[in-house]
Amino acid sequence: MTQRTEDQQVGGTRGFLPAVEGLRAWAAIGVVITHVSFQTAVSSGPLGRLLGRFDLAVAVFFALSGFLLWRGHAAAARGLRRKPPTVHYLRSRLVRIMPGYLVAVVIILLLLPDAWGASPTVWLANLTLTQIYVPLTLTPGLTQMWSLSVEVTFYLVLPLLAFFAARLPVRARIPVIAAVGAASLAWGLLPIETSDGVNFLNWPPAYGSWFAAGMLLAEWTVTPIGWVHRLARRRILMAVIVLVAYAVSASPVAGPEGLTPATLDQFVVRTAMGAIIAFGLLAPLVLDRPDTSHRLLGSPLMVTLGRWSYGLFVWHLAALTLVFPVVGRFVFNGDMVIILILTLIFGFAMAAVSYALVEQPCRQALRNWERRSGRVPPLDSSVTETPEPAVAH
Repeated sequence: MTQRTEDQQVGGTRGFLPAVEGLRAWAAIGVVITHVSFQTAVSSGPLGRLLGRFDLAVAVFFALSGFLLWRGHAAAARGLRRKPPTVHYLRSRLVRIMPGYLVAVVIILLLLPDAWGASPTVWLANLTLTQIYVPLTLTPGLTQMWSLSVEVTFYLVLPLLAFFAARLPVRARIPVIAAVGAASLAWGLLPIETSDGVNFLNWPPAYGSWFAAGMLLAEWTVTPIGWVHRLARRRILMAVIVLVAYAVSASPVAGPEGLTPATLDQFVVRTAMGAIIAFGLLAPLVLDRPDTSHRLLGSPLMVTLGRWSYGLFVWHLAALTLVFPVVGRFVFNGDMVIILILTLIFGFAMAAVSYALVEQPCRQALRNWERRSGRVPPLDSSVTETPEPAVAH
């Protein structure tokens, strides 16, 4: 294979990308850091601001989904593969997300003391992932699920987005996706009235720029090598961009300390910085040369933790609740380091059990059913759909 051919073979023409799985694991850990810092009262001052903005790891998860689920459509638009089958895609998303999630909701609502006595409305909203649309249904142990609700909406509308994108000239796909992503930053300016207890800034269109960051990368993986690829391969420069965007996101211009709600202007700045951070972290992994080494992110340990990252997302707040009595501390009374370590240990242990007993068996059952029923889609090595839901507070 010539060097020119190798340079053309970026993320869109490769299957599984181990470093991407490793990035997912670090993003999940980042969100745990945010929650632990808040619940141990390390949320003020410069350090508190920096730790609090680890919640922008959710932008990385949204971008990961945008990239992994869109690259098949990007490749199909250029005749590099078959169009992804919609029914199979929806089945696989349903089986990937809901079994582990439903088990967690039932166990947390039944057994977590802070969640006892949940109303039927809370139960129904959480079981159906509609809690961002129903007033006052984000409940202890499950408050992070707002981001999963956003992401599942993206899963559902993605085939429709692909339908409209397929009607565009190939050369227009990238500019249109970029324009729509940028326009989503103005979502908060719309005159939308909601019930008390519902924040329309938690609705999916507000985070279009985060999904668009991944979708744009998916498009660029199947385009000739250009300035974006060359930029992505300059790791130090990309790291500087990410650090500057992170510093801005942690500054007063992007919002107050801790988890206090931001003003609309601050929300726009923080969301824009999240898109830049997600793009800057993901681009070097998917627009790299095929022989690029990612020894840390692509290591067996990080790939394994990446597989468990969904379980960590689902269970980490419950794990955090259990840690405080173990160390004999009350919430908002310090000891961040030991509580963080124990939360990660408990959280990953619960995630591993969920993966082994619920998530993986359900996915295998779907594959077995598809084989028996003759519904297995044609093999296509140019795409592997393995995104995880987002992690957020």
